[in-house]
Amino acid sequence: MSTLRLTLVQFRYVNKAFWRNPASAFFTFAFPLLFLVIFTALLGHYTVRLGTRTVNTSTYYVASMACFAAITACFNNIALSISIQRQEGILKRTNGTPLPAASFLGARILHAVFVTVVLVVITAAFGRGLYHASIPGGLTLARFAFMVLVGSATFCALGLAVTAIIPNADAAPAIVNAIILPLEFLSGIFIAFGDNTPAWILWVARVFPIRHFALGMQAGFLGTPFSWTDVLIVAAWGIAGLLLAIRFFSWEPRQG
Repeated sequence: MSTLRLTLVQFRYVNKAFWRNPASAFFTFAFPLLFLVIFTALLGHYTVRLGTRTVNTSTYYVASMACFAAITACFNNIALSISIQRQEGILKRTNGTPLPAASFLGARILHAVFVTVVLVVITAAFGRGLYHASIPGGLTLARFAFMVLVGSATFCALGLAVTAIIPNADAAPAIVNAIILPLEFLSGIFIAFGDNTPAWILWVARVFPIRHFALGMQAGFLGTPFSWTDVLIVAAWGIAGLLLAIRFFSWEPRQG
């Protein structure tokens, strides 16, 4: 059986396991929508200037929470689940089976991307119904979809890479949140950048992939200019994450 077919078979098992844990599945989809409602209730009555455009902050948060949902489904979930499975010895036992490592990890990434696409669709529909957010179409939709796929794959790769510094499952939530939450704040996910945003925050945002991923998402929802440079920066981070994961990924539980 080819590696691709084994990956698709393993994807089916991962997907079944995901839906057989209804509490986890429910909150995976409910969490971004909950954040969207909270932020729009608190800050949705203002406007934010994006380049030459002025948009309502409620619409802005539809794009931001779609970005947040994608990062959570890929980076957070991959890093946490892999760390837990490694400590429980599941990774070690899996590595001792005929299943190729590429199929096992590829299925996890493929499932995370699948969940991301569903999350983005739900967030877009929710935003359209409640906040009159625009739904991309035509060429805009194609570029938007490409950014979603590239961004999802990138944050999956980075999630795998970060498992190298997670010593055990208990430490995983703290380490993952300590990495991703500050960067999300510094990238304008939760608070829109304005004219008075400190220069150092703008500099940090330009370095890391979250800001560029968010700009690609905004281009779809808000009609702001789309830049292929943002796609390339996100993809470069994905390649770096993949190389680090290949070099430092461990199937064995950490000792001590």
